[in-house]
Amino acid sequence: MASKPAQKRLSKEFVAMQREPPPFIWAAPDEKNILIWNYLIRGPPDSPYAGGEYHGVLIFPAEYPFKPPGIKMYTPSGRFHPDKKICFSMSDFHPGSWNPAWSVATILTGLLSFMLSDEMTTGSVNSRDEHKKLFAGRSHAWNLSQNRFKEAFPEYCTPEPRDLPNMGEKERGKPDLQPQLPPSTSFDPTPSSSSSPLAHPNHPSASDPSVKPAVPLNGAARPARQMDDLVPLDAGANRHPANATGWFSTWRQVLVDKWQWCALFAVAVMISRFSTGT
Repeated sequence: MASKPAQKRLSKEFVAMQREPPPFIWAAPDEKNILIWNYLIRGPPDSPYAGGEYHGVLIFPAEYPFKPPGIKMYTPSGRFHPDKKICFSMSDFHPGSWNPAWSVATILTGLLSFMLSDEMTTGSVNSRDEHKKLFAGRSHAWNLSQNRFKEAFPEYCTPEPRDLPNMGEKERGKPDLQPQLPPSTSFDPTPSSSSSPLAHPNHPSASDPSVKPAVPLNGAARPARQMDDLVPLDAGANRHPANATGWFSTWRQVLVDKWQWCALFAVAVMISRFSTGT
């Protein structure tokens, strides 16, 4: 009987398996005993097991996740002895190397990796690739003849092998970084000179230099006539285009203003002296 930590942990792992199954792997607990998990492994296309369907079982101890499970593969594969425990670093043959952070997905991913290697251990067999390919071609028919396969995976009892939820078509769980645009909008993340409107011979700005192209602002095109709103204003500078005639006009205006004040001051002094003399 499973302990409370094992029950809670394995329940969470089944949810995780349904949400993010590893490539070429599927597993589910037995309806009557959560400590027994049936798994399916599909042979990767670039391996001698391509097209193969391999049924096996994970036998978890009541102390899981603090102790590792026993692992068997039922389907003949040319790599493991059918229905015999397999010895590798994540199985109960090596409790000293077990890491409680490992999960069902981790264990079965490690088993598939070990299956694709040539390392010999307890529970493994040595065979040529031709034999492995032969076993792969017969694996589904062999599974269909087994009652435990029919009970564990009735949905996979089809005339031809059925794909698992993740057949390695892509890496899952990553967000799509490309922005979602309306169907009528095209998006080129790496614009080139050929995609620029100025490079197009029919674009009006290509022949008329007075036409200014729109400038993108936060993904939207904004007319060039409004770009003065984006230019920071310097102290004392006039923002209106009618008065923005350059630094010469600015200094000329300053000198004219100073000259006017000087003239007014001189007139005031003359009037003051004239009044005093009279």
